[in-house]
Amino acid sequence: MQKKRRYTVRSRGIGVFVVTVALLVALPFAVAPTAALSDDRPLVDFMSSDFAGSAQCALCHSNLRDAGGTDVSIDSHWRSTMMANSARDPLWQAKVSSEIARNPALRAIIEDKCATCHTPMARTQAKITDTSVALLDGGFLATEHPLHNAAADGVSCTLCHQIEDRNLGEKDGFSGHYSIDGTTSPPDRLAFGPFPDPVERVMRNRVGFTPVEGTHTTEAALCGTCHTLYTPYVDAAGTVLGEFPEQTPYLEWERSDFGDGQGKDKTCQDCHMPLAEGGAVISNRPGRGLSPRSPFGQHHFVGGNTLMLGLLSTYRDDLGVTASATHLDATISRTLQQLQRKSARLSITSASIDGDRLSVEVEVANLAGHKFPAAFPSRRAWIHLTVADAAGQTIFESGHPGDDGSIGGNDADSDPTVYEPHYTRISRPDQVQIYEGIMKDSDGAITYTLLRGAGYAKDNRLLPRGFDKDSSPTDTAVYGTARSDRDFTGGTDRIVFERVIAGTKRPLTVSVRLLYQTLSYAFFKDLVRDGTEQTKGFVSYYTGIEKEPAVAARISRTLQ
Repeated sequence: MQKKRRYTVRSRGIGVFVVTVALLVALPFAVAPTAALSDDRPLVDFMSSDFAGSAQCALCHSNLRDAGGTDVSIDSHWRSTMMANSARDPLWQAKVSSEIARNPALRAIIEDKCATCHTPMARTQAKITDTSVALLDGGFLATEHPLHNAAADGVSCTLCHQIEDRNLGEKDGFSGHYSIDGTTSPPDRLAFGPFPDPVERVMRNRVGFTPVEGTHTTEAALCGTCHTLYTPYVDAAGTVLGEFPEQTPYLEWERSDFGDGQGKDKTCQDCHMPLAEGGAVISNRPGRGLSPRSPFGQHHFVGGNTLMLGLLSTYRDDLGVTASATHLDATISRTLQQLQRKSARLSITSASIDGDRLSVEVEVANLAGHKFPAAFPSRRAWIHLTVADAAGQTIFESGHPGDDGSIGGNDADSDPTVYEPHYTRISRPDQVQIYEGIMKDSDGAITYTLLRGAGYAKDNRLLPRGFDKDSSPTDTAVYGTARSDRDFTGGTDRIVFERVIAGTKRPLTVSVRLLYQTLSYAFFKDLVRDGTEQTKGFVSYYTGIEKEPAVAARISRTLQ
């Protein structure tokens, strides 16, 4: 006999998480093996009262091809993404442990907040069954925990496809306040998808879900539940003072030309789940009688995080990554293409030599539908400009990338109490244009601790096209001197590089690159000072990989 009750779950200390739930007493938490494809490892396989592991879904949604014959198997694309590895991410684990070490009294709030979108099935299942939410020290990340498999499966199939069309795109739905209906029992649990009239029998019999059309799965608001995140911030005594907009890509998108609400929106899915060629039969079972579905969004989920994807590939054995090196390499390649084709563009709008003075105006265009770099404040992009003489010798350089992840001339990389300002003109090698968010605490000091982040001392991340910085609310505003820079507008930034070149042999070659970095050097140096088990583990991984930044765009010009 299955007992059901409906109630509201409150996220400890942070807002309201509304979810209708069922307490299923008789259904055990099961784990079973599954066959792996190619040199992939088995996907996580479990069945709980409200979720199923990705291995269950992959049984039907693998070996798929589109009209052009391209493999569009959901499991082979998804398993090598940061979504699939959200719980395995050692940087995330290290940051969670760091925040707890600095604010131990707020441990419960920190772990609940971070579990909501990084181990969402485990956290939701725990809330439904009224059990404790914990990540470290015997929590979800411990292999012996009964919800470990649900946690290890990351942002998986039966999480996203069970989210109801409730409060999506609204304040009450942000910060992981998605709604999962747990009042139904297998096989009547609903799984939402983009297509009408889905075949029900196989899913009902195999995994206990009934597929139904849910067009909200194609809308940006679905992604906005976790990618609009507010975190609490505290004063020096540990008292919670308010909330900090830790990441707001959805709100930035709403204020851009991409999300103007005029019926021509370009959604998150359009860029991060590119369409297959023509239709695709989306299940290999029952095998016959299924018609191709179109448009079919491939489960690429690429952003710009090549650093962590490379780390996951290098240490896949240690981290329990299910994706093969081949699949991870494919996702890294797609990520680089996303950065280089869909994120930004460089132009040299003017270049001249007047007497002994070189002047070059560079324009950076943001092609994304949100700020670039997006989301978490450890990320940064910057202009690396060099001028070489006729012999190929560098006579001027701004923004040199260091082998350790630092940037030459960046104030923050040598002194964590300061930061590099936003520039309109650069004439010295110790000046560098860095597009980044730098947090400040409630006392106005620079901080890299999320729970001390009361606001931004600097946020000059490139704005999406159509974004009006003058009318933006505080949560998505521009901070620092970029706010008064007339050449820093929605879609572009222009900056002039000047240099005296007396006695230099011509022609001169001006080379410009826009470089992207997932983890800033200052953020890394701050993180590791805690010395927790997780930060030590991350350091051991990080020191063993290359830290060369990704190239988002490049251009060059020769001047006589």
